Amino acid sequence: MESVILQIAARHMRPLLVILSLVVLYRGHNEPGGGFIGGLMLGAAFILYAMGFGVQETQKRIRISPVALTGIGLLLALVSGLPALIEGHLFMTGEWATFFSGSTFELKLGTPLLFDLGVYFTVAGMLTLVMFSIMEE
Repeated sequence: MESVILQIAARHMRPLLVILSLVVLYRGHNEPGGGFIGGLMLGAAFILYAMGFGVQETQKRIRISPVALTGIGLLLALVSGLPALIEGHLFMTGEWATFFSGSTFELKLGTPLLFDLGVYFTVAGMLTLVMFSIMEE
């Protein structure tokens, strides 16, 4: 499909969708759905680009295959449960670390964010894998 309007929209919307997906991921990591919804938005960004420029051009831009992205996401989700085992808690129990404690830049990060990042990559990888396969037929 060759449409100049679609190509212009895809070129300008893709970076915005990627940034918005990261915002949704970070905002929602303490609430249900942050990684899943963010992953859907990331996948949608690349699907929109593939609709405008084709699957081959999009895969050149991504530089990582959807299968590898899915694998990295599953690995991150699995690894997020290991700190709890090391601490002697049940697998997938949330563990937190506080950086810059006592300062104005105090940052509290935990394994739920790592799990959400894994979901984010897995959903984006599976969505692009399925849609790229359908678009290539």
